[in-house]
Amino acid sequence: MNVVFITTDDPLYLPGFFDRVLSGRPETTAVLVAPPLYGDQTTIGAAWRYLRTFGIRATVALAKRSLHAKLARRSVADTCARRGVRCVHVNDVNSPSVLHRLEEWSTDVVVLVSCPQIFRRPLIDLPRRGCLNLHGAILPHYRGVLPSFWMLANGEQRAGVSLFFMNEDIDGGDLCGQRMFEIRDTDTLDSLIRRSKAVAAELVLDALDGIESDTVVREPLDLAAGSYYSWPDQAAVRRFRTSGRRLW
Repeated sequence: MNVVFITTDDPLYLPGFFDRVLSGRPETTAVLVAPPLYGDQTTIGAAWRYLRTFGIRATVALAKRSLHAKLARRSVADTCARRGVRCVHVNDVNSPSVLHRLEEWSTDVVVLVSCPQIFRRPLIDLPRRGCLNLHGAILPHYRGVLPSFWMLANGEQRAGVSLFFMNEDIDGGDLCGQRMFEIRDTDTLDSLIRRSKAVAAELVLDALDGIESDTVVREPLDLAAGSYYSWPDQAAVRRFRTSGRRLW
């Protein structure tokens, strides 16, 4: 089964995720890496939004951790190189050139992992056996961005990860796998995301095995029964910090 992952250039959490997934599926066809930007957002714009939301200390901490990871050659591309898997950097996942590559590779399954770009219908329909999206929450709850932050800010006791066959709705489609785990009193946003990615890697491997053996079960997500969150505002950040939670 020809599997292609589409992800983003994140040096903090995704190298470990892909190290586990590619060790479990060394025959992976390719990993496509897109910029970690939403829509027409620029790198400066993304940094400014993070600074306005979380403050200078958090922004400096993020910059230091990202730089250290890059100097240590922790990236999705380096992980792919170590595992012998093709890695291709792309700007627009919906571009004709990307669709052409996927067709050339006879792609059976596409798995979206933390990529901020919106998938259009031609891309969703292209893989023979489906286009999957991995989301770091218990869908249909906590759809949208930064679910781990929102779960901590809202005082949840449980977190989870979900994998689903995509349609054109945001975080909507047919659920095909879900795992839940407890949120610890000591969890920071960083530690919760790391634990979430570790659980997610095992979920993806199990689901791909189920698709390959035609044993995967699909269940439509009821979006009306869930919740959606956008980028945090200052009130949410204050609630997060008042509850004793930290980013790092």
